[in-house]
Amino acid sequence: MVVLQAAPALIGDKSKPPRLILRPRCPTDADALFSTMADPAMMRWWSRPPFAHVEQLRETFANDDQSNWRSWAIVRAGEDLAVGFVAAGQKREGVSEIGYLLAREAQGHGYAREAVTILIDQLFAEGQRRIFADTDPDNQPSIALLKALSFSLEGQLRAEWRTHIGVRDSLIYGLLAEEWSSRTAG
Repeated sequence: MVVLQAAPALIGDKSKPPRLILRPRCPTDADALFSTMADPAMMRWWSRPPFAHVEQLRETFANDDQSNWRSWAIVRAGEDLAVGFVAAGQKREGVSEIGYLLAREAQGHGYAREAVTILIDQLFAEGQRRIFADTDPDNQPSIALLKALSFSLEGQLRAEWRTHIGVRDSLIYGLLAEEWSSRTAG
């Protein structure tokens, strides 16, 4: 089992233990995340509609290892209940796309930034040269997170996705390994 844990230095205060652990996402995480992934407001910017049944979400999580995506549940240190997840899919050699979701009740504590930072560190440590995220132009919280993590806007794909809210544009934000290492070194 691959568990990704934030080093205290990533969080700021080296004397404190990390707040988050990323562990492989499993089908039972659907129970904890269903209320979020069934909520139309929380799923507004996803390319799929909200889940109608927890069983459907369990099946989606169970099929993680049949896709080219790897997913990790975000859990608070000392707990096992998922408060969100991060995922990465290798698109071609050296290039990965990332995605993330955080339950409404876990928002506002810096968890998304910490979890995505852990994921970025892991992907670059594995030898990825570029990481990108595909986000809706109206998803301001996601755009703010990507900018805070030094991602650069690389382009806009017009009418890219047909979703449950209509045909949507897509913004592509990218980050190169050397940009991340120079950011974290400084």
